[in-house]
Amino acid sequence: MIYGPTLLFALGEGAVIPLIPVIAERLGADIALAAVVVSALTVGQLVGNLPAGAAVARIGERLTMASAGALVLVGTAAALWAPNLAVFAVAVFLIGLSAAAFGLARHAFMTTRVPIHFRARALSLLGGTFRLGIFIGPFVSAALLAIFPGETAPIWFLGVCTLGVILLVLFGPDPEKGLAAEAAEQRVSSDGEDSGEPVTGSIPVSERAGVFRTMWQYRRVLSRLGVAAASLSAARAARQAILPLWGLSIGLDGQTIALVVGISGAIDFALFYASGQVMDRFGRLWAALPAMILMAGGFLALSVTHDLGTAPMWFAMFAAVLGVGNGLSSGILLTLGADVAPRDDPAPFLGSWRTLSDAGGAAAPLLVSAITAVFSLSWAAGAMGLVALLGAGAFLRWVPMFVPRVKA
Repeated sequence: MIYGPTLLFALGEGAVIPLIPVIAERLGADIALAAVVVSALTVGQLVGNLPAGAAVARIGERLTMASAGALVLVGTAAALWAPNLAVFAVAVFLIGLSAAAFGLARHAFMTTRVPIHFRARALSLLGGTFRLGIFIGPFVSAALLAIFPGETAPIWFLGVCTLGVILLVLFGPDPEKGLAAEAAEQRVSSDGEDSGEPVTGSIPVSERAGVFRTMWQYRRVLSRLGVAAASLSAARAARQAILPLWGLSIGLDGQTIALVVGISGAIDFALFYASGQVMDRFGRLWAALPAMILMAGGFLALSVTHDLGTAPMWFAMFAAVLGVGNGLSSGILLTLGADVAPRDDPAPFLGSWRTLSDAGGAAAPLLVSAITAVFSLSWAAGAMGLVALLGAGAFLRWVPMFVPRVKA
């Protein structure tokens, strides 16, 4: 019940993501405009963080996730019968908006209940469930496209997965109540001894600070480490946007693009737990730096291969490199957010943290679109490589300052 809903939703989303630019092109978009439609997913996640935080505080995790699932069904229906590009972009936006609710609910839940000495592994596992969906989803998409005509079958698949999420969170056991009961039993059995870990139930709504007030109170860490987190989020979003667009630009069909993106996701997924092990045993920086440097190198190298005769081979190779970099970054943003969040009331801070990091993810596809429109997709890939390099420097500077060193 902790990881299952996340996996189901990610599976459906992963099946749809590689097809977004393909469907956008069918509805009349060029490469640059298709990038704008792709960006609607991350823009929706950015916009959704604040209402998601308020919803989790007011109605709880389960009802928030169920409501988000209903919104995904609306977006799925709009995507299936979109008469034009604008309606399809709104549908993609709604899916991203709902993804923010799923992410924030699980992040806040685990921040208050996971001991710090294995926090990175637990949160990397949460990130790994999402990566599993992103890994399997494109292969499911490729299989569906081979069986059914058109590009709508993966969208139907997203709707089925979302319906499963709604049923699971509404009728399955509530992990929040279960863990609260276990914590109460542990306190009774230990004669009231305090373990030092935040394993109590939800914080009363009346004690929660507003998101904007929290942003101001923690502006120092958010304006420094938060900017580094935004650069990592930008590199991740750029990978999702550039790879399908790159395949489209060099003349590959939707099925081939989905397969290449799926292989990149497989590499990404294979490394998720290694990232948590590294962070818990050696420190957060030992995962953040290699991840950023690999993604920077992948984008920069890809940017010079577009017009080569062997462009499809280089596309597959550097998609794999970007998968390695992204896999090594699994759970980093979740873990750093939990590390620097106030222990007594983390939810408002996490809303601010996720808003800032998602802003990087939302800006990246827009930047890719703008650079592609003015120059080319190759220039856009190179620019994102530079962003990743700057982010590596920011992590090197600010992680030692704000994040406590914790060994497993």
